[in-house]
Amino acid sequence: MTQIGNGNPRHRVTMPSGTEVVLSWSAVSDTGHRREVNEDSFVAQPPVFAVADGMGGHAAGDFASAAVVTRLAEHGGEAAIGTPELDRSLRLAVQDMGRGAGVTDEGSGTTVTGVALGEISGEAAWLVFNIGDSRVYRLIGGVLEQLTVDHSVVQELVDAGQITRDEADTHPHANVITRAVGFHEAPLPDYRAIAIEPGMRLLVCSDGLTKELTSYGIRHFLLSNPKSEQATRALLEAALGNGGRDNVTMIVVDVLAITRSEAVHSA
Repeated sequence: MTQIGNGNPRHRVTMPSGTEVVLSWSAVSDTGHRREVNEDSFVAQPPVFAVADGMGGHAAGDFASAAVVTRLAEHGGEAAIGTPELDRSLRLAVQDMGRGAGVTDEGSGTTVTGVALGEISGEAAWLVFNIGDSRVYRLIGGVLEQLTVDHSVVQELVDAGQITRDEADTHPHANVITRAVGFHEAPLPDYRAIAIEPGMRLLVCSDGLTKELTSYGIRHFLLSNPKSEQATRALLEAALGNGGRDNVTMIVVDVLAITRSEAVHSA
C-alpha cells in the first residue's frame, strides 16, 4: 500500500492559461475485512488524483500499484498535464515492474483510474483515464454519472446484452479484467475530457467500494456529506459495514470555484 498526498480543504491551482481552480479533496484506503494485505495505492496531489488496485499476489500486486502511483506523482506541483505525460508515466511504471526481480517473476499488474488537470484549446478540463475496473464518477446537480467504462469480462457481457448490470455484480467472472497496467504489455488507457465546473464532485475508487455499494448508495453518501473528508469517511464506513470483502480505496475531489482568465474569455 502506497499513499502519496494528503487531503486538503482548500487548494488553489493556476493553470497555464491563467484560469484559477480551487479544489478540496480527501483520500482514504483500508485493507477491508477479508484481505491480509492492502494491494491498493493512490496519489492525491494536483494535478493528478489516481487509484491503483494491484494484482498478482500480495507482494507483486502491492509493488505494481505502487509503481504506477509513484510515477504519476512525479507530476506533482505541475499546473497541468496532458495525455502524452500520462502515457509516458504508465510506460515507465511497467518498466519499473519489470525490475522487481523475485517479486514479480510470475507477472504482476494493476488497474489504474483517475483524473488529471489539463487544458484543451486553452480551456481548463479534467482528463479522465482508466485501465481495468476501478472507476471515476461525477456528481453535479444531484446527478451521479460513471465516467469510465470497466475493462472487464462482465462489462463485455453487459455491452453484448447477454447479462444485465445487476447480474454483472454477482457473476462468477466479476473479478476478471481484460486490460491492466503490467504483465509486460504496453498500457492502453481510455481517456475522456470533461469541463471543470464549480460545484462538481469527482469520486475515484477501486472496486472494493463498488462491490459493496450500488450507484444509488454512492450517490446518497456523496450528497449527504458536503465536505470531501466527511464523504470519504462515510463511504468507507458503509463499504466496510456491507462486508468489506476487498481493499477499499477512494478519493473525493470537489471543485469549489473556477475563475477563467480574461484571455480565455476574449478568445
